Amino acid sequence: MKINEGKFQGVWTLGEQRDGDISTVSYELLAWGRELADKRGTTLASVILGHNIEGKAESLIQHGADTVYVVDHPGLEHFTPDVHAAILEKLVREFMPEIFIASATTYGRTVMPVLAARIETGLTADCTVLDIEQESGLLIQTRPAIGGNVMATIKTPEHRPQMSTVRPRSKKPLALDASRKGNIVVKEYPGDLYVSKVKFIEFIKEETTALPIQEADMIVSGGKGMKDAKNFNLIHELADLLNSSVGASRQAVDMGWIPYSHQVGLSGKTVSPRLYIALGISGAVQHLAGMSSADVVVAINNDPDAGIFRVCDFGIVGDIFELLPVLIEKLRERKATSSEGEHKATSSKGGS
Repeated sequence: MKINEGKFQGVWTLGEQRDGDISTVSYELLAWGRELADKRGTTLASVILGHNIEGKAESLIQHGADTVYVVDHPGLEHFTPDVHAAILEKLVREFMPEIFIASATTYGRTVMPVLAARIETGLTADCTVLDIEQESGLLIQTRPAIGGNVMATIKTPEHRPQMSTVRPRSKKPLALDASRKGNIVVKEYPGDLYVSKVKFIEFIKEETTALPIQEADMIVSGGKGMKDAKNFNLIHELADLLNSSVGASRQAVDMGWIPYSHQVGLSGKTVSPRLYIALGISGAVQHLAGMSSADVVVAINNDPDAGIFRVCDFGIVGDIFELLPVLIEKLRERKATSSEGEHKATSSKGGS
């Protein structure tokens, strides 16, 4: 919407829920939103859509929201982009937020572009920094570009709301404050708004992913250099020992070695773990763009000119199939020693 269409004010975040429980990214977004709202001297609101979620809205107030807009309806039990975007459009046109941010999860990356198109405004995806320009009050949106080699700064001067998605795990949630008070606004809409053009058949849970890679603290990723699907067993073994999630390059996914839900990159998931281990991944710009905000990157590749070595913190040039079994064995030994020490300590306490 153009600025002259009305007065826009306030910062909004798009909350997420899974099976009726508020997702952690909702609280991360409120930390982003609280900073922006305070700098603008305005209020912070969160929007949550789903079924049987009204009773959970108070937790968003306790994590920093001043107002929570809730749409609770059986038609929202399963995510359908057209329905969610239509409801969000209704809310935006009625309450006219100045800024609206979401997480760069599958949900945020799906529904926010649809919403932006419906209300004719811009959207900056996968931001790593959001700030308010002191002179103009505009939202400054910063995100990696060209495979993470440069940082692009983007503004939306003529349309509202200013919309962005931010990478999950890029900010810690604010501490829960049970004494915080706010407003919970429950909105109801005609039943035809919940009718989707998409037919929901069933939800099949990804059994091979203990934790979605967007939410993982540690990720072990494999690429074409693993040479065969069976060699991904080494990736899974290492991930189990480190209690981490498993990622993959697009080439590994395209060859059918691992499901798409593990794909890291521009055409997959954007991740921000504390530790990212890249095994047999050359480092195409599309892949680097999806993991460049990891705190620490470790890479093993037999090509000394591989692009991954330009962004990693620790790099090893060598044969994965010689190095990985050794690493796994050392971790097994350390884990066994640690378990043995804990057992002795427990036995000692029990006998004293």
